[in-house]
Amino acid sequence: MKIYGYRKEEPDDAPVSSKGLAEITLCATPHELRRMAEFFAVCADEMERMGDVYDHVHLGDRMKEFDGSSPHLVICKAESDDA
Repeated sequence: MKIYGYRKEEPDDAPVSSKGLAEITLCATPHELRRMAEFFAVCADEMERMGDVYDHVHLGDRMKEFDGSSPHLVICKAESDDA
């Protein structure tokens, strides 16, 4: 797994790799964490079912209560050398 982030000041195509991030902190309620866990499980199932055609999914697109969250949480399939 690799983790990427994007700076607000930078264009969308300027990722900060996991080497540039010291940590990731989620300030969430137990309910939000459980909803995110559901989202992760659904993404994993879809990823296995869809195989190579799976690209990415935004948490806010699937669970509207996270639509206004910042930063956005996006799940994408790792390439074989990323795993």
